[in-house]
Amino acid sequence: MERILVIGSSGQIGSELILTLRKMYGNENVIGTGRKTAPSQAVLESGPFEFFDAVNKNDLYDACRKYDINIIINMAAILSGNGEKNPMLAWDVNMNGLLNVLEIAREMKMKQVLVPSSIAVFGPGTPLDRAPQETVLKPTTMYGLTKVAGELLGDYYVKKYGLDVRGLRYPGIISHETLPGGGTTDYAVAVYFEAVKNKKYDCFVKEDTRLPMMYMPDCIKATIDLMQADFSKLKHHCDFNVGAMSFSVKEIADSIKKRIPEFEITYNPDFRQAIADSWPNDVDDTAARMEWGWKPSFDLEAMTDDMLNAITEKHKKGII
Repeated sequence: MERILVIGSSGQIGSELILTLRKMYGNENVIGTGRKTAPSQAVLESGPFEFFDAVNKNDLYDACRKYDINIIINMAAILSGNGEKNPMLAWDVNMNGLLNVLEIAREMKMKQVLVPSSIAVFGPGTPLDRAPQETVLKPTTMYGLTKVAGELLGDYYVKKYGLDVRGLRYPGIISHETLPGGGTTDYAVAVYFEAVKNKKYDCFVKEDTRLPMMYMPDCIKATIDLMQADFSKLKHHCDFNVGAMSFSVKEIADSIKKRIPEFEITYNPDFRQAIADSWPNDVDDTAARMEWGWKPSFDLEAMTDDMLNAITEKHKKGII
């Protein structure tokens, strides 16, 4: 029986991933954790949840023993925007928390650890068009630096200890369930909420900024597909590129305007523009498609329909 600990299950991805996992494996077999942010009612009411900081190894150990955990999914991270405001906190959470996870998994002989990476690993020297699976990794942010180190550390535990560690480089993730959490690609979420609520949005990057993106249902699918893949067929482990779609801010705005003609967007780039400019326009995810059958379902137009419908319903109900 799988006993899964989802660290960071109050965050954008974790809060939706844990609900899907509970449907698959049973509510009592998927345990959520958070450091400070309270989880959604759905997460809190559907199964066990513990408050602790993964940087505290003793607390993490206690939770793993209490629930007899054999799989850890570590979603806890300080993202790129917030990480540049507090780089030492980003290092502490992203690296020391990860090292605790890997060491406990090794010591307890766990079945698997899944630790997502990000397109933030890329930087100057990486080809901007369809960034290769194997390429230059020289990130310009502390978040990106910790993700490169995390990929290497995970691969080290695979080779050194035979621990099954897996990871995928998330592009920007777009969802209507959770508000932005301090990342550079947050504009691709905020623009939809603001379009519904205020019919206008002031964007913190330029209109021609183009980055790889993914809708949350595809993000959850990719995560679980990799989690369930046959380990013996994986040539890579902690650094899979995963793609879905790529578009500029203007293309998002135009897609929204087709459905909300009065929507207006302005542009006032801030420090996150330089971060976005250091990342590629798209990624080559051939390895993920070949090794574990990755295939996305949503494009921009399908995502815009779904996002606006869901956010409009929430707005009518006064939820947002």
